[in-house]
Amino acid sequence: MNLLSIDYGSKRVGLALSVKGIISPLKTIPNDKSLISVIKALSHQHRVNRIYIGISEGKFADATKLFVSQLKNSTPIPIITVEEAVSTIEADEIFKNNRSKQKNYKKRIDSIAAAVILSRVQV
Repeated sequence: MNLLSIDYGSKRVGLALSVKGIISPLKTIPNDKSLISVIKALSHQHRVNRIYIGISEGKFADATKLFVSQLKNSTPIPIITVEEAVSTIEADEIFKNNRSKQKNYKKRIDSIAAAVILSRVQV
């Protein structure tokens, strides 16, 4: 089963893919008008069976829920929301422990957070 995880942000969206249980962060993509079509294309390309979207509490949760609704209306792939509490904190620790260059932080942290979310739901 191929799974896609999304860490939705107002400017950037982190993505991670699980193929046969192996989780890989994908390239972070901008949150713009093409977001849903990019996710649909990636889902088709990787034959995704299920999409997980991290959802937080507070004001931004409403924006994430709206995105989830829009994505559900545009794809037949089952979409499941999961609590994303502290996923970015965990991703930050992973980033630092891998001694990654600080200049790559913004480019990679959201996709690492998506991988953390996916690791929590991995069957």
